[in-house]
Amino acid sequence: MSDLYREIPQVAKLLEDASLKSFLSRFYISEIKEVIDETLADLRTKIKNNELKEIKYEEVVRLIVEKLNKKQIYSLRKVINGTGTIIHTNLGRSLLSEAAIKHVIEVCANYNNLEYNLVKGERGSRYEHVEGMMARLVGSEACLVVNNNAAAVLLSVSAFAKNKEVVVSRGELVEIGGSFRIPEIIETSGAILREVGTTNRTHLSDYEKATNDNTAIYLKVHPSNYQIIGFTNNVTNDEIVSLAKKMNKERVKPIITIEDLGSGCLIDLSSSGYKENLVSESIKSGIDLVTFSGDKLLGGPQAGIIVGKKNLIDQLKKHPLLRAFRVDKMTIAALEGTIRDYFDEEKAKRTIPTLKMIYLSESELRERALMLYERIKCIEGISSEVISVYSTIGGGSLPHSQLASYGVVIKISNYPAHEIERVLRNQEVPIIGRIVNDKFLLDVRTLLDSDIDIIINTLDRIGRSLWKTS
Repeated sequence: MSDLYREIPQVAKLLEDASLKSFLSRFYISEIKEVIDETLADLRTKIKNNELKEIKYEEVVRLIVEKLNKKQIYSLRKVINGTGTIIHTNLGRSLLSEAAIKHVIEVCANYNNLEYNLVKGERGSRYEHVEGMMARLVGSEACLVVNNNAAAVLLSVSAFAKNKEVVVSRGELVEIGGSFRIPEIIETSGAILREVGTTNRTHLSDYEKATNDNTAIYLKVHPSNYQIIGFTNNVTNDEIVSLAKKMNKERVKPIITIEDLGSGCLIDLSSSGYKENLVSESIKSGIDLVTFSGDKLLGGPQAGIIVGKKNLIDQLKKHPLLRAFRVDKMTIAALEGTIRDYFDEEKAKRTIPTLKMIYLSESELRERALMLYERIKCIEGISSEVISVYSTIGGGSLPHSQLASYGVVIKISNYPAHEIERVLRNQEVPIIGRIVNDKFLLDVRTLLDSDIDIIINTLDRIGRSLWKTS
């Protein structure tokens, strides 16, 4: 055993090996050394466990080269989304539009006026770049952008209800992705949660009975990722606003109405077959503050957007938590590049990827599926078929959405569906699909034009590899 330990090559010698030095064009020397250390540690473990009889220098180099070939420069990287879920939380949610990407590159590759007022020649506010544009789009008095919607809710409740009560319907105490729950956000803010009604039915009288001198907020939460159907009753925004006005006549400090819309829809989606609450509708109802996400139905970067009454938003801007939640130049540039196209809704449907995918017609999807099928048909060892499937919007938006689409089933030799899924997921550019009825498929709704060549080249490489081994 001691002899085997002595046979382990020295790190310095390995770093001078020509086979390993060739990787210096891709990796820093510290990254190569890390792989060497891991490999040698594995050898020591195998020696300790009596799993090795001999050590050959060439074999050690081969193992290191194999690991370096598999190593990616970056952990966060491009994947191909063939799942059919448009706003896929695990895969980065909404894609940025070309205009947004161009604006991010232009702004972030140079010095910029993030907090500099070019007209006055003095320090400005980073929020000015988007707040006016968003306020005009939704018809609100003011706007504030923070780093996500949970932060938007937390900031709003912290600012106006610390040590005071927040009234929420039990049917709206939702849990969003990552186990973040509305009750926990309210508790973290320092406010007191006051639940009213039942899971399926809440009445205006429930809010009225719960109101007392310590009530600070009536909070409505849009159940973005689920629906309750059947024997139900919800209190409308108009009713909440009317009750707050009634109660505020006899109060020194008014009750504030807030709606957490979650996904945040700016345009009417009814022509796509689905109806989602619009931010502008909430503002028109008289709700004081509305919060929503930037990276869901809006189709922009991760952000939490607060719109509503100017006097309230001005108070939020002065709250100490805002600095912890503030957005950077990349988010502001991406958001500005995204929302500008909303001034022309028809253009937004063409240029913002999330909206474009929602509005793809069945004929367009079928044509794309057949094109992919025809190209796969030419690859030896790989076969496919086109089938009808349903896509979903995802991202906690319209939970029962089923958009008619087409999927291309991938068949590789005698591989079962789960093995095909694993193989494609572990490619240099991972291809992520889904398994339906023991078939692995790619839903073409969420495939980009640039993805097609990558898919074909990957399948061709796999096919040739199978041919060589057969």
